[in-house]
Amino acid sequence: MSWPFSFLRQSCCRVPPVSRPAGRFLSLSSVEGPSHIPLVNATLSEYFSRQVLEKHSARPALICRNESPRSHGGPLSHNLGVRTHLAWDFEEFDVHIKALTRGLLNMGVKKGDRVGVIMGNVSAYGSLQWACSSIGAILVTINPAYRLHEFVNTLNLVGVSHLFMVPEIRTSCYTSLFADAFPALRESSQGNIQEPALPALRSMVVVNNTPDLTKFQNDLHGLKCAIDWREIMVWREDTKEKKLLEEISASLDKDDIISLQFTSGTTGSPKAVSLTHSNLLNNALSIAQCMRLTPEDVLCNAPPLFHWNLAAWSQGSCVVYSSEMFDAAAVVDAVVDEKCSVLHGVPTHFLSILTEVEKREQAGKQLDFSSLRTGMAGASPVPIELMKKLIGKLNLAELTVAYGMTETSPISFQTSPDDSLLHRTETVGRVLPHVKAKLIDPMGNTVPVGTPGEVCVSGYLLQQGYWKDEKQTRAAMRRHPGDEVNLWMHTGDKGIMDKDGHLKIVGRIKDIIIRGGENLFPVQIEDVIARHPAILEAAAVAVPDEQFGEVVGAWVVRQPNGHITSEEVRRSVGENINPQNAPTWVWFAGENGTPEVLPKTASGKVMKHLLREWGRELADKRVGRIVSA
Repeated sequence: MSWPFSFLRQSCCRVPPVSRPAGRFLSLSSVEGPSHIPLVNATLSEYFSRQVLEKHSARPALICRNESPRSHGGPLSHNLGVRTHLAWDFEEFDVHIKALTRGLLNMGVKKGDRVGVIMGNVSAYGSLQWACSSIGAILVTINPAYRLHEFVNTLNLVGVSHLFMVPEIRTSCYTSLFADAFPALRESSQGNIQEPALPALRSMVVVNNTPDLTKFQNDLHGLKCAIDWREIMVWREDTKEKKLLEEISASLDKDDIISLQFTSGTTGSPKAVSLTHSNLLNNALSIAQCMRLTPEDVLCNAPPLFHWNLAAWSQGSCVVYSSEMFDAAAVVDAVVDEKCSVLHGVPTHFLSILTEVEKREQAGKQLDFSSLRTGMAGASPVPIELMKKLIGKLNLAELTVAYGMTETSPISFQTSPDDSLLHRTETVGRVLPHVKAKLIDPMGNTVPVGTPGEVCVSGYLLQQGYWKDEKQTRAAMRRHPGDEVNLWMHTGDKGIMDKDGHLKIVGRIKDIIIRGGENLFPVQIEDVIARHPAILEAAAVAVPDEQFGEVVGAWVVRQPNGHITSEEVRRSVGENINPQNAPTWVWFAGENGTPEVLPKTASGKVMKHLLREWGRELADKRVGRIVSA
């Protein structure tokens, strides 16, 4: 069933997505998104073929500024007339996807096989997303920043049988890492890996992302089991794989699992989240419509790929990869040169981009951001001062803010361009279509509006469960007494809902600081600290205290050449919100042996469990305590 784009664009963002009688406000923190427009029942490959390729085949689809035009080999291509880097329209994108799909089948990749990916933002990754979904293979996204034991645990946890990776990213050399750690990989034949430490792994494909062809070939020879990406591509269409693909396509269902994505792990060990065609496609459509994307839009995608591409491609929009891993200078160049209208990122990315812009302006360069219009900010709240800069400096007047988690595909709440500046900085918007949400107290009761409660979400967007982990699945996804219809995801986030259904996230339940019996919300403290012009970003955590049980500890990253003392940090909080929120401890990143940046997950979330550990260790040494506290 097709989704009527023009009608949805009006209904998703212009009509308040809160179910209540007209003219009445909410009294309880319980909302339901509109459902008058049906969910899409197609698989990703069906939707791509019928709604994207048929309508937008000649439009730009993917631009990779750090890749050569023919990095995949194959026949000569139009490449949008660009000579310097890879640039595909949707028709050419589809040619590469189909060549890859035939190649996967020729390798022996079957429906349900787990296909692991260790890559940055490259065209091979984007192609794999579509190719795997078209044959029912399950794409497993793996964080390139993992250490060896994390790679091994991840691959074995979900039973990855085919691993696709690049030789290296920044200082990490994956081919050497695996070759040195597992001698069997150096001797196993292609497609027949026999490594006891990786019992499910059968094949390894390496995508060259380096300019040094000799080094790449040496790396492959060091891993006899490894296959060059270009060798698996099957460009001919009249092969045995054609009939096999037709048979597999007929067996696919919208509720098949096609993606395993690992939770961010901000509070513990990551778990594998199982997502389906329906999860990812319908969520992408809702996200796109809240940004009002059209085929004319061009998205600069700064974060890791995971979900971020699908919203743009669902509308026939073009996606630009400015660099393999986030690089603020490359983002600025891409936005200006490609005339991007959409920019995705997390607050940390946006801060780095603004710093790069200011550096260039101080050097006398003039930058044109008039093409920019919208985008999506996620992972953490956007302080109002940052939002004002993004609007004033980058022209992101319609930037949306989104909230969700990997387990919810990922977005459940999002602002729209119609929301006020206050709503786009103090809230994460309202619930998306076909999604139910409520805030509950520890007893499971829905709390009144304006009262903090745990955010619970229900609807099509819920994951199928943590891969082979029933215990964790049951702990996170529950049915509530008296409600046998809905399965609820307990997010672990504490929120406050207003009478119009706007949601404000005030922190993780585990992150809330309980000082003398009073709940203090880290997000509110961080927002006040970050307003100071000398501060780049901040994070508030609980520190054990004999008198109050817990007090506030603040981790602060100064602006380049910024000057502020710990006493000034404490005073700025005490003067702007309840004085109990003023930090007793302040630590500046880069001092006392601490890193110069806050530890973050791949999706940009601050890892507060690490900051709490570091804070306790420093507090035990009496480092960072404010004398006046």
